[in-house]
Amino acid sequence: MDADDAIFRLAPDHHRARADAEQLYRSVSQRLIRLLPTGSEIMHVGATAIADCLTKGDLDVMVRVDPEEFSEAELALASLFGRGPSDRTDDFASFEDTTAVPPLGIQLVAKGGTLDVFEKFRDRLNASPALLREYNALKREHDGTEMESYRSAKDRFIVRTLRY
Repeated sequence: MDADDAIFRLAPDHHRARADAEQLYRSVSQRLIRLLPTGSEIMHVGATAIADCLTKGDLDVMVRVDPEEFSEAELALASLFGRGPSDRTDDFASFEDTTAVPPLGIQLVAKGGTLDVFEKFRDRLNASPALLREYNALKREHDGTEMESYRSAKDRFIVRTLRY
């Protein structure tokens, strides 16, 4: 990790960042469709998938698979992408491509697993202007601060949002 990775920074142009993420999503999703077990769900999640959400400019993709296909999907993703920084569990694994433009994160989840929440969180923010304003305020407050501080605040916000 270089020093800049330790600081949370918002993208200077959120509309451009969203357009870049959408373009990469179209390309990556086509690759993933060919790579993953039939029936895998591939979704654009994260800030660039939420209208008017501030973003640091990366692309987050969620891959949902049936629990019995998790190992197969994990091996397939590991053949193309590096492991992400998140802890691996029996129903969650993360992958990344930091050389992609924008940087790419892939979250593999087993359907019904404990971390099968990315779509729900995205949809809650897309449906609630008040929650989105609060999330954007959190992001503005942490712009230029340590990434760990931002992630901790973000995790608390996600937990609270998913309780609604």
